[in-house]
Amino acid sequence: MMRLDKLLVELNIGTRSEVKALLKKGLIFVDGQKASKPEEKVDENAVVISYQGKEYTYKRFSYYVINKPKGVITATEDAHEQTIMDVFYGLCPDAPKGLSPVGRLDKDTTGLLLITNDGQLAHDLLSPKKHVDKTYFVTLDGGLSNEDIKALEAGVHIGEGEPTAPATVKYDGGNTCYITIHEGKFHQVKRMFFAVGRQVLELKRTAFGPLTLDEGKLPEGHFSEINCESFY
Repeated sequence: MMRLDKLLVELNIGTRSEVKALLKKGLIFVDGQKASKPEEKVDENAVVISYQGKEYTYKRFSYYVINKPKGVITATEDAHEQTIMDVFYGLCPDAPKGLSPVGRLDKDTTGLLLITNDGQLAHDLLSPKKHVDKTYFVTLDGGLSNEDIKALEAGVHIGEGEPTAPATVKYDGGNTCYITIHEGKFHQVKRMFFAVGRQVLELKRTAFGPLTLDEGKLPEGHFSEINCESFY
């Protein structure tokens, strides 16, 4: 059970003082009945809240995917630069508070990014022990040789002592390829290709764990809400 005023704040209807004022004015309805007591206890998992003709139901966790645009940093807040959460809440102002991105993509990297308030899931997806796959579409400054591909797939040295874990490279010629890794070291993909003499010109994440990016349905800068069943 949860206090009604706390639930209203969780539903992003207003601040604690704002929702108390709304309750005092008789503008909040609980299961169709006008509510006035902020301290009233309600079953947050079953109750339906109505305000200004809109119905709200509580979800403990929320999950969204966004096709991260270039030029924004993967952070919850920053005093100087636009963050992915600035972009997300600009697109979805009614989303629950307290959401954050899972992992990070570089400022100039685009593609699939998960946003949630499910801390345990975020931990599991980012844990090195879980070996969660991440796939990237890479545009390079030139082609790859068979030796380059073998080196990338076996693991290359990027200046951190141990070589990177084995990767999978899908290459059909030209200057683009897909690479799948399950680590998350700083600038890892760029550093891996630098180790075989190539520079990454463009980088886009196309898959993360069970999630895949469908750009036809989710163009750059757009988001979609998903359910937790996507991960199990």
